[in-house]
Amino acid sequence: MTLAQLNYAITVANAGSMSEAARRLFLSQPSLSAAIRDLEEETGVELFRRTNRGISLTPEGEEFIGYARQVVEQYQLIETKYVAKERIKKKFSVSMQHYTFAVKAFVEMVKQFGMDEYEFAVREARTYDVIQDVRSFKSEIGILYLNAFNEKVLTKLFREYDLEFHEILQCGIYVYMWKGHPLAGKKEIAIEELEEYPCLSFEQGSYNSFYFAEEVLSTYEYKRLIKANDRASILNLMVGLNGYTLCSGIICEELNGEDYCAVKLKSDEIMSIGYLIRKGNGISPLGQKYLEELGKFRSKALL
Repeated sequence: MTLAQLNYAITVANAGSMSEAARRLFLSQPSLSAAIRDLEEETGVELFRRTNRGISLTPEGEEFIGYARQVVEQYQLIETKYVAKERIKKKFSVSMQHYTFAVKAFVEMVKQFGMDEYEFAVREARTYDVIQDVRSFKSEIGILYLNAFNEKVLTKLFREYDLEFHEILQCGIYVYMWKGHPLAGKKEIAIEELEEYPCLSFEQGSYNSFYFAEEVLSTYEYKRLIKANDRASILNLMVGLNGYTLCSGIICEELNGEDYCAVKLKSDEIMSIGYLIRKGNGISPLGQKYLEELGKFRSKALL
């Protein structure tokens, strides 16, 4: 197995076709196809599924490409630093469900490390994408929640993908709304009281199973439900339609402003919010600092 073969496989995966990959690599298509077949024979893994419609990664191929990218990127870092003598930036990325406090922890981490020597990435993503980002090394850490409903399904997926979940905090369930909402002044809200107001939920794309929902009580039959794919739209719908969403109750006014509040939902449900990493992988100094900042929100978690 050579770096060239790894680069060929990565290029084919990115291009989605052998002919386009051959064009990008300045190779003939037969030569590229032969190199990929040699790699598959050597590893004993079918990396790509060939059909009349084109080429796509197999599940085993997705995992292989994740490792291949890591190897090639590390080689490029070494080559840049020790051969080209260029100063390069270290990289750190995290993927998360839509938690403002997780973004706040990221902000504090960036402030302490600075951006002169580091290149950062933060991805607010769908649940399945958070998992895939960590699995494929796109992000070092993923932030999501487990509860009694989704734990068995997601934990099984974590095992299959060789991932580990570590709890950061536990919290109760809160109704998140703008302060002008008719129910905003209550100390506690029953789910039945919310019936006439639209429940706002993050859209999960192809992986729209209840188990991947970012909000608890995902199987509840809401009379009015609106799906959105970003936090800004959710906040606008709260104000425009008196909508609400269910959340951890941990609010960061520094980022979302002072126009929103969280009111306890009458429910015994508990969320366990934690971080996801590759099994057996160490956590970088930036990752450790990020988790340290996240840990500061334990005292703000509401039960």
